[in-house]
Amino acid sequence: MTGNTDIIGRYLAHFARLTPENLDELDAVCAPDVRFVDPFNDVTGINAFKHVLAEMFETLDAPAFRIDDRADGAHASYVRWTFTARLKGGKSLTIAGMSELHTDADGSVSAHIDHWDAAGQLYEKLPVVGAFMRWLRRRVAA
Repeated sequence: MTGNTDIIGRYLAHFARLTPENLDELDAVCAPDVRFVDPFNDVTGINAFKHVLAEMFETLDAPAFRIDDRADGAHASYVRWTFTARLKGGKSLTIAGMSELHTDADGSVSAHIDHWDAAGQLYEKLPVVGAFMRWLRRRVAA
């Protein structure tokens, strides 16, 4: 992994300044068959990955990623991040999560796997679904 830490740094710098206009810059740091996984998506291919990100920009106002911490392991890099955005109705959204980033033999990002609590950080904040999710969380915890 050590030889590919530069590409991870470039990839993270790109994510910190991600806009709809610069999505194509991912082509320079990602493998053509990059895999992206989060609680809602599991896609393979650079175009599918960019499509997920384009949808994010269409669905949310002012989405932004802040890179909070990074650790490089023997086989992957691990990144703590904070995502902020506004829902179309104006309500703000903050999600804290972690990603594992893998590189291939060519030195490109081959996998980006996000880990975050969709129930606690998103669903519970939605009007109807949120009430149910909060009730369910209390029932399971009891």
